[in-house]
Amino acid sequence: EGWDTGGGAKPDGSSEKAGLAPILSHIEALRALGCRLLRFAVPDIAAAERLGELASQTPVPLVADIHFDYRIALRCLDFPIAKLRINPGNIGGEDRVRSVLEKAAEKNRPVRIGVNGGSLPRDLRDLAHASMPDALVAAAERELALFERYGFSNVVVSMKASSVEHTVAAARLFRKKHALPLHIGVTEAGPLIAGVVRNTAALGRLLEDGIGDTVRVSLSSTMEHEIIAAREILALFADDKGIRLISCPRCGRATFDTHAFTERWQTRLYTLRKNISVAVMGCVVNGPGEAREADLGVSGAGGKALLFRHGERVRTVDIDAVDAAFEEELEKL
Repeated sequence: EGWDTGGGAKPDGSSEKAGLAPILSHIEALRALGCRLLRFAVPDIAAAERLGELASQTPVPLVADIHFDYRIALRCLDFPIAKLRINPGNIGGEDRVRSVLEKAAEKNRPVRIGVNGGSLPRDLRDLAHASMPDALVAAAERELALFERYGFSNVVVSMKASSVEHTVAAARLFRKKHALPLHIGVTEAGPLIAGVVRNTAALGRLLEDGIGDTVRVSLSSTMEHEIIAAREILALFADDKGIRLISCPRCGRATFDTHAFTERWQTRLYTLRKNISVAVMGCVVNGPGEAREADLGVSGAGGKALLFRHGERVRTVDIDAVDAAFEEELEKL
């Protein structure tokens, strides 16, 4: 989520398709990692048209994130956009919201109401000081009432805060009152390490409660890190099967550079759609034993590398041939 579609027509008037190629390539790489939904910021009409071109050329569902100008939402709906994300309170009067909902209904496109703890309506701020979860739910219900007035029910709701506790409490409170789909996540969760910890704490609790239909792990990091973190959280709390990567830290026994090997192979491994575990261990003394359940493992000592399956050695190669050997054994799986 959170990609800017900024750009526009080329000075010579040539087709935009060539300019979209790098973005389409990146979208495909994200899809291979496990991205199932991708949100783009759409700041103007030109960006809406650019996003429309992208949506017609990729199988990944694209979501348009729109603020302030309802005409951008209307233009996006002329293309195969999968979903709109709007804050009805900031795109103008009720007549403008109605026009967006009528066209979304005509096109059978869902709309996500996005409520954020940092931008609540002024009249709910006193409530927010007393109880942020109550204020988030009240803001969402206010928008839902407007949607219901026009008979629009194809809606997803999100209520995000930077606080783990507020995020969890708001989602739980909303679920007690409504059966609508929920998009869950912690907003402004922070940099990689802090953000992963906070998202895991919040999303883990909600997923164990059976709450959450779409998920974003918000990080001040790369989209790739967001997707990998989301996959790990879903594997832990939603039984979403896939690759399980095990790697040990450095220690006094380690003679194999686990960090470098993991860095080289991490992206490739996470593109696999196999329910397998892979272990990258630092020494041949304890490596196979500690990772005896791994479908494929690698370790090393001195100038040699060891590959093993379920604790049993299957191959020993020179250290400079470890990547090629690992590739061959991985293909066998």
